[in-house]
Amino acid sequence: MSRALQHQLHSRLELAAQMLDLPLTAKHLEDLAVELTPAVKAILAEQADQHAATAPIGYALVGPGVDIDEAAGVQTTTYAQCTSRIDVNVDLDSPAALLADELRMRQSDVVATDVPSPTYLGLTVRPQSLHAWRWWLDRLNVAADGVTYRGDSAYGVGTVGDVAVNVRGDGVPELAADHGAARLEGLLAETGPAQS
Repeated sequence: MSRALQHQLHSRLELAAQMLDLPLTAKHLEDLAVELTPAVKAILAEQADQHAATAPIGYALVGPGVDIDEAAGVQTTTYAQCTSRIDVNVDLDSPAALLADELRMRQSDVVATDVPSPTYLGLTVRPQSLHAWRWWLDRLNVAADGVTYRGDSAYGVGTVGDVAVNVRGDGVPELAADHGAARLEGLLAETGPAQS
C-alpha cells in the first residue's frame, strides 16, 4: 500500500472535514484514509489505463522552433506554449532531460524547462489553482515551508529521483492572496491566532 497516497488522502479528507465542519476526530480521519487508500489506488489505476488507451500520442513538432546558440552552448526549442532549453553537452537520455520531457508532455502548467546538466532541472510552471501548486510541490518533493515568494512568483527546490529541481511558480502569490484558502491547502503556516 502506498504511504504517500495514504498521506495525501488523509490531508484531503482532513480538509474536506474542516470545510464541511464534520465532527470527525483525527483517529476517524486516519482510519478513513487507511480504509480508502486501496480503493482510491484502484480507481486511479483504472483511470490511468483508460486514459492511456484513449490519449493521443504525445509529441512535439520541431523544425522552425529549434534554435542553437553555439556561443552559449544551448539548444532552445519552442513547443506550443513551452520553451525548452538544454545544454548542447547534455545527453537527451540523461535523468534531467527525461524528466523535463515527461513534465512538458503531460502537464499543461509547464511554461519552461532548463536543463544545464544531466541532474539539474529548472522548471517554470503557471498553476491554475492553489491545489495545482500543491500538486507541483508534492510531485517535486518541495517542502511547503521552504517556498519563497518574490514579486509575482514562488520558488522552491526539490528532488525527483537523482534530479535536483528548482521550480518557479508564476502567479502563485496572487493565488495565495486568499490566506484562508492557502492555509487550508497547507501552503502557508499559521502566523498567529485565527482572525474571524
